[in-house]
Formats: sequence, structure tokens, C-alpha cells
Amino acid sequence: MDLAYDGAAFAGFAPQPGRSTVVGDLGEAIAKSLRLEAAPFIVGAGRTDAGVHALAQVISFDLARSSLAEADVERLVRSLNHQLAGRIAVARLRQIDDFHARYDAIWRRYRYLVTSGAPLGFTDAIAWAVGEPLDALAMAEATAHLEGVHDFRAFCKRAPDKAPGEPLVRHVFEAGWHREPDRLGLGASGEFLVFHIRANAFCHNQVRRLVSALVAVGRGALHAEEVGARLISGDPRRLPPPAPAAGLVLSAVGYDERHGGPSGRDESVGSHPSR
Repeated sequence: MDLAYDGAAFAGFAPQPGRSTVVGDLGEAIAKSLRLEAAPFIVGAGRTDAGVHALAQVISFDLARSSLAEADVERLVRSLNHQLAGRIAVARLRQIDDFHARYDAIWRRYRYLVTSGAPLGFTDAIAWAVGEPLDALAMAEATAHLEGVHDFRAFCKRAPDKAPGEPLVRHVFEAGWHREPDRLGLGASGEFLVFHIRANAFCHNQVRRLVSALVAVGRGALHAEEVGARLISGDPRRLPPPAPAAGLVLSAVGYDERHGGPSGRDESVGSHPSR
């Protein structure tokens, strides 16, 4: 199932007792639509934090064949979109044998929006309004250090089960910035700076911490070469806190053709991206 959701509506992706989450609300809606005794166990391609949005999250769950006939797929999509309107939208649902949303994913792609304008209500729901001009060339120079295979522990929130010195190695296939005109007039600056990054996987808070460091470079508070130095040293000390969650969107997840191909409509990803 391909999903879009408004991260502001949830306390995160994974279930949390007594709190509204993507998996919790979606599971309840599936159980209600199919008259199941309990919600199915749902696996996601990636776990988004509270406040982080998705345009093309992919989830998988198992059902007995008798629970959902092929002809009932579109009916289930309509039922879920009706129940979850305004919070979760189901974009695509398909039945695939032997599919796992997390382990079969080849890559994940995130997008982050930054605007140099002043904070302005609804703009803050989709972007980080930094309130000052940024040096885009310096940010691009710093971003160039990210591509390739690196230990990103300086830019990740370490999980409780990970030792302090344990590397957090990820392969970043591409990362960069581009300017996007604000055609809908959502902010005060007239454009967005858009950060995109595609990798085999991401560790906790990785994209938000990278964006925060890159914006610090754009402000002149951090030298571009410091980003590369931290990838080597793994030292997170004195780096800025993570960027706000609202600017981050999970925009695509890559699968091979046997598993349905990439989710999302991000044309820059392409139909057959390299690994």
C-alpha cells in the first residue's frame, strides 16, 4: 500500500499506546473495513518521526486470501480514504505474494523545504522558515561530502540498543539542493530551497540533522568542510539541533519491478534508478 499522510496529525509512524499514530489509525481502519477481529501487523518502508510528512510511504501487511478478493481492492481503498480523510490518503493498493515493505526496499528518498522568509503560520506546516538569506553555494559545497558510503553517526540520534562507538554506515546515492519558485504564494520569500537525498536507508533523525548542519553552513555559522570532517570523526558535539520536522517529507521508496517499482511521482528519481 502506498500512503500519503499529514505528519502533524500523528505522534509518529509506529504504534504508541494511547496516542494517534499512522500505523495505529490505519490498522484500526483496515480492521473495520474488512471486519477483522484485530488490526493486521503493519510494516513500513521507513519510520517517520512525529510531524514528518509522507507523499509515498509504502507499507505491507498479510491477510488471508479469503479476507480480500481482487475485486474488493478498490472498495477497500475508498473505505480507508473515507475513514482517514484529512490525515492519511491511500494512493495505491496491490496484492503481491512474498513482499516486505522494509526489507525489499532498495532505497528511500526524502525532501526538505527551506524558505528564507519570516515564519508565517501555514508556511511553517510544510517548511522551515529560517528568516534570513542563505549562501546556497556554500551549502552545495558542504552537501557534496554526503554522497557515497559514510559513517553518519555524527548526524544520527543513536538508538538505545546501539553502542556509542558503533558505526552507522549508510550509502547516499544522491544529495543536493535546488531552488523552487513558490508558485502558490505560500511564503514571504517567493521561493523554496529544496534539499533532496536518496540512500539505501536512513538512521534516526539523519535527514533533519544534516539539513540543520547545512543551513548552519548557509548562515556562515559552520564551515562547509566541517561536514566532511564530522563524517570522518563521527563527533556530534556542538552541531546544531535537528531541523523542524514539518519541512521533511518521505517522497519516494524504490523497489524492483517484481515488487511494483518505485512509489511516488518524483520525476528526478526516474523509473530505474541506479543502486
